[in-house]
Amino acid sequence: MANPSQLGFQDASSPIMEELVEFHDHALMVALAICSLVLYLLALMLMEKLSSNTVDAQEVELIWTILPAIVLILLALPSLQILYMMDELDEPDLTLKAIGHQWYWTYEYTDFKDLTFDSYMTPTTELAPGHFRLLEVDHRLVIPMESPIRIIVTADDVLHSWAIPTLGVKTDAIPGRLNQTSFITTRPGIFYGQCSEICGANHSYMPIVVESTPLTHFENWSSMLSS
Repeated sequence: MANPSQLGFQDASSPIMEELVEFHDHALMVALAICSLVLYLLALMLMEKLSSNTVDAQEVELIWTILPAIVLILLALPSLQILYMMDELDEPDLTLKAIGHQWYWTYEYTDFKDLTFDSYMTPTTELAPGHFRLLEVDHRLVIPMESPIRIIVTADDVLHSWAIPTLGVKTDAIPGRLNQTSFITTRPGIFYGQCSEICGANHSYMPIVVESTPLTHFENWSSMLSS
């Protein structure tokens, strides 16, 4: 959960999000090095007298042509690796289906019989102590921790987007189309997200809550709902 004065990302709760945070720090250091070099050259040109050596400097032109290419390679290689990891689906233990509506989510556990429920935002007047306003729902999406989860996302009416920042997941929900993504939670906890697509007047009132629990707790919960 993000804090009001927080400047960085939320604590990563999945391997993908850990890679995204690491790539962000890597790209930030590259940008800092570029800005420092440009600032140094600007200060040097302001303090030094111009000479004829800057008029015809083929070595300098060669450097500032090759150096940006090297920088782009340093950014592209880890980016492509993360994109490949995000699209890879390796025999998931559980498959879920998230259907976006105006303005709530429907979840289907396809590996269980008749395990389907709607998830609405909890009204402010019904919030329990310790729950977050505009982020809590009446039925959370419960998943087992440390298990590969595949989620299939679609929509029933307009465009939506299923996004959990701390898990590094953001998938568009498009009517008539199935998009899929996967993730693994590395620790137990409650992770909050929201529809990140402008889907209508109540766009900000369809939150997403994922509850990661140990496998035994998940089995007890699923058997209780299925019975």
